Amino acid sequence: MQEIWIDYLNALDAKALALTNDEILGAVEKALAAQGHGETVIEPRVHLVPESSDKGHFNVLRGYVKPLDTAGVKVVGDFVDNYKIGLPSEMAILNLFDPHTGMPKAVVDATAITDMRTGAVTAIGAKYLARKDSKVLGHIGARGTSYWNVRLLDHLFDFEEIRVHSRRPESRDAFAARLEQDLGKKIVVTDNWEDCLKGADIMVEASRLPEPTPLFKTEWVKKGAFVVPYGTMSALEFDLTDIIDKVVVDDWGQCGPGRPYGALRRHVDAGKVTAETLHAEIGQIVCGLKPGRENDGETILFWHRGLSTTDVALGAAMVDKAHAMGIGQRLRFA
Repeated sequence: MQEIWIDYLNALDAKALALTNDEILGAVEKALAAQGHGETVIEPRVHLVPESSDKGHFNVLRGYVKPLDTAGVKVVGDFVDNYKIGLPSEMAILNLFDPHTGMPKAVVDATAITDMRTGAVTAIGAKYLARKDSKVLGHIGARGTSYWNVRLLDHLFDFEEIRVHSRRPESRDAFAARLEQDLGKKIVVTDNWEDCLKGADIMVEASRLPEPTPLFKTEWVKKGAFVVPYGTMSALEFDLTDIIDKVVVDDWGQCGPGRPYGALRRHVDAGKVTAETLHAEIGQIVCGLKPGRENDGETILFWHRGLSTTDVALGAAMVDKAHAMGIGQRLRFA
């Protein structure tokens, strides 16, 4: 049997690579375009709940991106109380494979990938679906993905006002301080959802609710706004979709009936959002098959649950950059 060596990138390697905003956005946008062209395979995520959903669970995401000639599987834990023991709530491992032979190609710490690709999908959604003159961002949540939501959105829009809120004061204050240092602009910290979201041009909800709770009020959404809810448990009022002109998702296979969790789960299960009423998947818009925003008056909602293909694309980009920079390790597999 021939020798098999795999690339291994740990969390320190991922940090040393220092992917730029444009490198992150470029890799993820290419994966979305490939999806729109039908050049990907996305298996709906599955969940492993070891004890109870109150403590946390594992998500298992599986995908293939033909233009990259790479398949991948990511396992990510989502444990909400990890902050109490000094750990991030989400930690992940990504395995990359040769899709023709099944040979392992790489093992990558995917904690940063999860955060970056989520923020990139939010930002790319805004690129095609938000008003070009959007100047006010309201963001609920301060977990790992939240930082990249704000950073990459601001990279594209250069907001005049950024408002943030999360349940714990120490969390939201630390989040704002990090953003102020990295973005070089004042961040408005609010102590309630309404002051954070009401009237914002772009409204992002990345909360960590233990159960569905309608904290995101429909009346706060102004005409022409871009709304991005992606908490595991829904924070939306049921009538929100009544004022939405276009609903866009990342992958209907993961959002449709019979799947657990998600911001629009109740809306889908009740038949308010269906395959027929859906405007598009974001990949169809990125590759030009369907239109994005067509006028400033459209109120648009983008629900993304997380795409395995964006994990694969960002992981592959990290491995390529690691080769060029001489970062990481080579491990003997066989």
